[in-house]
Amino acid sequence: MKLRYFAFLLLPLATFFSCEEVNPDFQQEAANPAYLHRSVKQLTDVIVHDIFSPPVASRIYAYSSLAAYEVMASANADYQSLAGQLNDFSGVPAPQEGVEYCYPLAAVTAFLKVGQTLIFSEDSMRVFREKLMMEFDEIGIPGGVKERSLAYGDEVAAAIIAYSSTDNYKQTRTFPKYSITDNPAEWQPTPPSYMDGIEPSWNKIRPFVLDSSGQFTPAPPTAFSLEKDSKFYEEVMEVYTVLDEDREEKMAIAEFWDCNPFVSHTTGHVMFATKKITPGGHWMGIAMQAAIKVDADFAKAAATYSLTSIALADAFISCWDEKYRSRLLRPETFINRYIDENWLPALQTPPFPEYTSGHSVISRAAAVTLTELYGDNFAFVDSVEVEYGLPVRSFESFLAASEEAAVSRLYGGIHYAPACFNGVDQGEAVGKFINAKLKIK
Repeated sequence: MKLRYFAFLLLPLATFFSCEEVNPDFQQEAANPAYLHRSVKQLTDVIVHDIFSPPVASRIYAYSSLAAYEVMASANADYQSLAGQLNDFSGVPAPQEGVEYCYPLAAVTAFLKVGQTLIFSEDSMRVFREKLMMEFDEIGIPGGVKERSLAYGDEVAAAIIAYSSTDNYKQTRTFPKYSITDNPAEWQPTPPSYMDGIEPSWNKIRPFVLDSSGQFTPAPPTAFSLEKDSKFYEEVMEVYTVLDEDREEKMAIAEFWDCNPFVSHTTGHVMFATKKITPGGHWMGIAMQAAIKVDADFAKAAATYSLTSIALADAFISCWDEKYRSRLLRPETFINRYIDENWLPALQTPPFPEYTSGHSVISRAAAVTLTELYGDNFAFVDSVEVEYGLPVRSFESFLAASEEAAVSRLYGGIHYAPACFNGVDQGEAVGKFINAKLKIK
């Protein structure tokens, strides 16, 4: 009798502790796209910290963003999955029918899980994720909904990670390094670090949308020549003298678009490096600014990041295919050998062949994709480089920004003009092909 009475007294107490405060507006509050924007920024910060090369960074962005998009597409009739549209991509598991999910929570979970798998500083991503989950806890998501959403996000992440494992990336880690030859026209490592050529086998990575890495091979570069009346020598001299006029403005443009993830500095016997955002990271930042400007909802933001990052990734594959086909030497090498041994470019020359310009190709591909999403005359203020000590720059459109990014490499002294302008054409072809093939609505 006493035992039954004691159990009766505990019943209200158990009921009290089992109750959870449920916010009736939790779905609306969880759908704040700021959660996704902050996650993308966190991934960018880690990519900068870990010093991933631009091509590798583009791969990290693409798979992470695809995970978030696929979660949102599974919940939104206005968006289509990219299953069957991306090369070898069969899709992700479907959510369970008849039960409630918090899809933004699942999308952020998937994004961060994939990102954490593909970078080095896993603890940094884990700590960020834990902090973000605490913020979701404060929204008042019902326990069952939260658990299902986290589990679904992990499920989607696992599917995307499995997809990423088949793109030949791991295999290329063991491929031979770039071989330096005695051919005076071919790329040689440049000062101050004389680093090996980065990612000489990147054209072996599976593209997301392109049929092959060589689908949009540009016209070949101008034939190498030491003759002073040759077209090539003329292009070299353009680089050599480009800052003779309007130096201040040209330098501002060059520095704004530098986006070199590893700039070496040498002072006496001391060498140190400055870390910066990658060019792909810069365009992911532009994508963020566009989404924020129009107050894009969570699903539109996820689509923006996914399509932009896919364009960037395929553009890098296309560009790197040409770089290690033509293997053209950099202006710094030619000028130091044959014109002025003391000449230095305005920007530090990155460690890979000259043609075509990576900035030109990837910027144009991203701009074409963003134009498809947000319109032809989308004016914006680009503040991505402010945290690196540079002022904002304003653009009338994404395409205008991509054109400035392209010519910045000529101003910086690291590309001949054809690499910049033919690179724009190459990126245009990549971007238009992706727009034509991928249907999200």
